[in-house]
Amino acid sequence: MKYFVLGDEDTVLGFGMAGVNGIVVSDANEAQIAFRNVLKDRETGIIIITEKTADLIRNIINEFIFREQFPLIVEIPDRNGPDPRRPGIREMVNASIGVNLS
Repeated sequence: MKYFVLGDEDTVLGFGMAGVNGIVVSDANEAQIAFRNVLKDRETGIIIITEKTADLIRNIINEFIFREQFPLIVEIPDRNGPDPRRPGIREMVNASIGVNLS
């Protein structure tokens, strides 16, 4: 099983230093083409994608997540940190189980 990363130059370079292949994307068209191409590689088990890149093709990402089980899509913050409009993992867990884990 392979990992693959899609995102900005810094993210792809950083993961590349750890041996993870990736593609730098800067617009929605590049992101869409890259995402569809990586899906063709059946050995890729996890696609790591920055939040900003995923937002460029949100409709495609969401459709894939809801229809497919493999590969796993993992959204990560870029070098500028997490998107402040998104809830953190703690907030999502608290909301899903109804208990405050603070």
